[in-house]
Amino acid sequence: MAPPHYTIIGTPFSTFTRSITLGLTYKGIPFTQVRCVPHSDTADDNHPFGFLPTLIIHEIDGKTVNLKLRESAAIARYIDRVSPEPSLHISPGQGKAIIEEQMWEFVSLAGAHGFHAVEKGVVKPRVAATDEGKLTDSAIRTQIKPAVEHLKRLLGKLEELMADEGYVFGSKLSWADFFLFPLLADLKAVPEGELLSPRMLNWMEEMNKLEAVKATTAGTLSVGARPP
Repeated sequence: MAPPHYTIIGTPFSTFTRSITLGLTYKGIPFTQVRCVPHSDTADDNHPFGFLPTLIIHEIDGKTVNLKLRESAAIARYIDRVSPEPSLHISPGQGKAIIEEQMWEFVSLAGAHGFHAVEKGVVKPRVAATDEGKLTDSAIRTQIKPAVEHLKRLLGKLEELMADEGYVFGSKLSWADFFLFPLLADLKAVPEGELLSPRMLNWMEEMNKLEAVKATTAGTLSVGARPP
């Protein structure tokens, strides 16, 4: 059996990496995964700034190229081009979308703003303080209170963009779901998951039914994992 034409560089603990492996898995694209953390030697070798993920495209049109494609939005667009079905795009009228580019708008909001609010502001400080074991829960809550308040506002804004039920854009699963889910799966794994609204929790319940979600859960914070 021929080896997969793709290698993903990044730990399952990385939310951006998981967004891409969710897409690859959902579309049935085989890949190998090299688990590493940001700014490690492996990450630095594959990304000019040491971030995750990088998709190594080993072959194009039968020719060996070993092309390194960086940045999750660029990788998602490439995956869509080479494997358009099953589609992870939306059409106007699905959910609250008037034009299809609103899906990429949501993806950008989740990546550019959601990551900092969820991961850097709340999840990472909470996990680090909990693992260190020196502070009480009350002390940790006090320490991250400003970030929690900011996160509340962000979650409210994202929810306003979501359909009232179903996936982010209603009945149609899209990249918007795959970019938001890893962030909120991490948030749900810490006490501040109490911020998640009934709408967000119902959405997560639907997402958890997907085989792609089940297949990419190992190695994430949601099952108690830590970076390698």
